[in-house]
Amino acid sequence: MNYAVIMAGGSGTRLWPLSRRGMPKQLLPLIEGRSLLQLAYERAALVVDPDRILVCASASYADVIGDQLPQLPRSNMLCEPVGRDSLAAIAWSVATIARRDPSAVVAILSADQTITPLSAFADTMARAFQAASDDDQGLVTLGVVPTSAHTGFGYVHVADAVSADGLVHRVGRFAEKPSLEVAQRYLSEGDWWWNSGIFVWQAKTFMAQVELFQPEMAAQIGRLVSEPELIDQVYPTLNRVSVDYAIMEPVSQGRGTAHVLSVALNARWTDVGGFAALAGQLPADEDNNVLRGTVVALECSDTLVLSDDPEHLVAVAGLKDMIVVQEGNVTLVCAIQAAQSIKQLVELAREAGEQYV
Repeated sequence: MNYAVIMAGGSGTRLWPLSRRGMPKQLLPLIEGRSLLQLAYERAALVVDPDRILVCASASYADVIGDQLPQLPRSNMLCEPVGRDSLAAIAWSVATIARRDPSAVVAILSADQTITPLSAFADTMARAFQAASDDDQGLVTLGVVPTSAHTGFGYVHVADAVSADGLVHRVGRFAEKPSLEVAQRYLSEGDWWWNSGIFVWQAKTFMAQVELFQPEMAAQIGRLVSEPELIDQVYPTLNRVSVDYAIMEPVSQGRGTAHVLSVALNARWTDVGGFAALAGQLPADEDNNVLRGTVVALECSDTLVLSDDPEHLVAVAGLKDMIVVQEGNVTLVCAIQAAQSIKQLVELAREAGEQYV
């Protein structure tokens, strides 16, 4: 049967100070009053039965997730005591499902994304599930045909189609986030897709690759699934490594017993990793300003201003390509071009006091 796991971990520091230690970005009501997690659940429910949707997230967010997704059975919430990167979370989730259903086909979804229209997502996922069901050695990833030379995404190199309908392609390799020059080359060549971070595979196929490339983790995960009461003891010892680096990249290079396939996601896909991406999801005025909260702006363009305090007026003038965020006890002012520095600002803010992060 088909299952879906929504990965909802991460601290979302690139959206600080909106995203804080106690309330990460995936749980904030950012899009029309709903959180990214709630949107991800709605997408998942289009492609699998609700009782076969699992959420993997930090244990510290369990109560908030329960409030946001009251329909999610508590047994379908996998609570990490600490973050150990994506492979640990995915392997634990897939192994948990495999114990329930050894023949399961599992989709790995992200709570950091928006995808429209939903019909395109559902159609693509149906094809990906079919591809994974038909090929018991296939690890399927959804690729996004690039619309720009983006340097913030990983890429997959797609080869010839391997399905009769021409929708499923073999993946030749994965590439990390490129320089602008390399990203421009990828765009011009036309056979490089953005790596969406959405995967579909048979549970047994994926776990076989974990056993091959990360045997110690596979053994620890097996122990954890058999004895879940050991979560606080075992999980913090798991190797901290990403699924792309540990599994998908070597498999795409022919070093595993499986192979990587890709299906194009022909939809508007956004990884809401930072403020520029968030601004693209919110209504803008005629000067492409996104203004939310008690805000007045004069002669500004391409600027994002967010304020959470209705009693606190934020007034801006003459700004272009800027980010201004007033949230609680923090005010952020940052050029959009310098948004990658927000993670460093968070560390500086932590030095000033834990109450600021």
